[in-house]
Amino acid sequence: QVQLVESGGGLVQPGGSLRLSCEASGIDFSPNVMGWYRQAPGNERDKVATIEHDGATVYADSVKGRFTISRDNARNTVYLQMTSLKPEDTAVYYCKADRTSWPSYRYWGQGVQVTVSS
Repeated sequence: QVQLVESGGGLVQPGGSLRLSCEASGIDFSPNVMGWYRQAPGNERDKVATIEHDGATVYADSVKGRFTISRDNARNTVYLQMTSLKPEDTAVYYCKADRTSWPSYRYWGQGVQVTVSS
C-alpha cells in the first residue's frame, strides 16, 4: 500500500517560515520526480516546485527566491522550506510522486493546510 504522508503545515504570520515534509512509503521503485502543488479555495491546483532524482529543480515564479525544495532519495522524502510567507501562499499543499519509467506511477498525498495570516 503506497502512502504519501505530508506534515509541517499550520498557521504562520506574514513573513514567517514553515517546512513541509512528505514521505512516500510502500514504494519499491524510486520516483523520478517529486513535487509540491497547492490549491486555494476556488482555484485550481497549481505547481509550486518539483525536483528530479538528480536534484534538478523547477519553481513557480511566485515562490522563486522564497521557497526551497529538496529530497532525500534514500527515504523517498521531499521537503519544502518556505520563507517570507505571504497571505497569498495560503492553500492546501499536496505532494506528488511520479515515476515515468517502468513501473510507472503517480501518487498524491492527502494535503496539508498552510495558512498565512496575522
